[in-house]
Amino acid sequence: MTLDAKLLDILVCPEDRGPLVYVAGECLYNPRLRRAYPIVDGIPVLLVDEAVAVTDDAEHDRLLSSAQADPR
Repeated sequence: MTLDAKLLDILVCPEDRGPLVYVAGECLYNPRLRRAYPIVDGIPVLLVDEAVAVTDDAEHDRLLSSAQADPR
């Protein structure tokens, strides 16, 4: 399932109000804070308490590569 491009354009990180990158089928990712916000049943869960901290450099790179490969 993909998220609507218009929706992706207006969604921001609830913590730093910066843009998020869409990793199709996985999450919305904030590479500045290294937080991944889950997408549950097609609905982004943009709650700071629900975000997953990405501490592993390889996972950070994978998320960025996946997001850049997404043609949204």
